Amino acid sequence: MTAKPPPDPAAPPRSPWPGSAATAPARPPEVTARRLVARSRIFRVEAMDLIFSNGAQRTFERILGGRDSVMVVPVLGAETLLLIREYAAGTDDYQLGFPKGIVDPGEDILTAAGRELREEVGYAARRLCDLQRVTLAPGYIQHGTRLVLAQDLYPSPAPGDEPEPLEVVPWPLTDLDGLLARPDFTEARSIAALFLARRYLQQAHQAPAADGKGRSAPGNASSPSPDETR
Repeated sequence: MTAKPPPDPAAPPRSPWPGSAATAPARPPEVTARRLVARSRIFRVEAMDLIFSNGAQRTFERILGGRDSVMVVPVLGAETLLLIREYAAGTDDYQLGFPKGIVDPGEDILTAAGRELREEVGYAARRLCDLQRVTLAPGYIQHGTRLVLAQDLYPSPAPGDEPEPLEVVPWPLTDLDGLLARPDFTEARSIAALFLARRYLQQAHQAPAADGKGRSAPGNASSPSPDETR
């Protein structure tokens, strides 16, 4: 039996998945041209001419994103989520989800989250944590959304720009399966925010207290860093 030669350390990594390409792409495709092909009051569509690492040429289109948006997961007390029910033009129905909106020019993420929370739910938060940035459909949408957890809430309503009053819907943290089963809770960003917030809260609950008063011990990996909270 002939022995197999040792693997070449300089060779690109092989894909571990059956039926996939033999090697991982060496580099992102080269963009040879960009052009604006459509524009509306809200959206701009850009065509991109691409050459991939294997020589294949394609034209892809994407919706340009502009400014990111922010979505807030408000936790009232220790056991209650605050959601809103509002009209969704894309599906032409009313959807249940977390408050959200575009980050205004000059705003940072947590300032925008606090503003949207006051405008859409009527509360402000003493603690805000930037959980993660997510994308909705990265294959053709450039836009991203920052997911923010809001805790230690207190009433502080502010006027917003919604066309009709929003219904605020309290939901117990102990019944997340019931929320996920609802036919009007379908937005992927809200579902991702729900799981990320739950993980953060579970880790914070498990972190040891330094002085018996519920504050996380300094330097604990599960506690929020100063950059994450305000």
